[in-house]
Amino acid sequence: MPWTDGFIAVDWGTTNRRAYRIDRDGACLSSFVDGRGVLSVGTDEFAAAAGDIRARLGDLPLLLAGMVGSTRGWVEAPYVPCPAGLDDLIRGLCWIEPGAIAIVPGLSIKDEDHADVMRGEEVQLLGAIESAMIPKRCFVGHPGTHNKWVRISDRRVADFRTVMTGEMFATLRRHGILADMLADPVVPGDAFDEGARRGLQGKLLTAELFSVRARVLLGSMNRASASSFVSGLLIGADVGVGLEMASQAEMILVGDPDLTRLYKRAAALGGMPAREIDGEAAFLAGAAALAKAIP
Repeated sequence: MPWTDGFIAVDWGTTNRRAYRIDRDGACLSSFVDGRGVLSVGTDEFAAAAGDIRARLGDLPLLLAGMVGSTRGWVEAPYVPCPAGLDDLIRGLCWIEPGAIAIVPGLSIKDEDHADVMRGEEVQLLGAIESAMIPKRCFVGHPGTHNKWVRISDRRVADFRTVMTGEMFATLRRHGILADMLADPVVPGDAFDEGARRGLQGKLLTAELFSVRARVLLGSMNRASASSFVSGLLIGADVGVGLEMASQAEMILVGDPDLTRLYKRAAALGGMPAREIDGEAAFLAGAAALAKAIP
């Protein structure tokens, strides 16, 4: 199965998977998204799940990224230590079927004061570099379930920090005393901005979160605004972490446009201009660059 004839790239996460058939020129010919994330696939079912992808998109080589290479996935692909670039990912590929099925390794940071890991984001980040969506030296935010703040230096991921903002918001929506107040959609507006300003100011999050319930009960906050305020509060605190790390005059946000626009809004409130890059386009660019470099 020569990679030069085309391949299938899969962003295989915890709860979802996104698969793309990519031609020899790096263009996406077809794709699908479903709910077969790694947690829904048994340890002895990954080969069949990969066969399902090929049945839907073609009998082509598979390049798998994300949580499929974690301890919960098909086979653990060991982390590559940072600083790391595209060449390091190629050397770290974990081959399930030589020449035909490969898992992209994640990246890691470990020193006396800091330990961190990522899986999946590295393909988007390095893809954005290879396709000149972002410069070879910049500061990037990657919003998602676990947002990443990333320093890029000389076309390599030099350092990063993870913030569990998305997971925190999702947990608050499902469990605890705020759950029944957070059912409304998040809207970028006054309530979001107020929350973001408080988050940026370093307000004590646990106290601010409880105050949301009190405000709604006492009539000083509209219940329909609570989800936007809480989202703003968490994202504002998250962006505050990014502002402390940033060494460039611009913040680049890579990911789902629905999330990057909220982070861009919070960054503006913090005095930092930001621009957005579509995460899917970055992933496709990264996958194409990796496939092209496979020996």
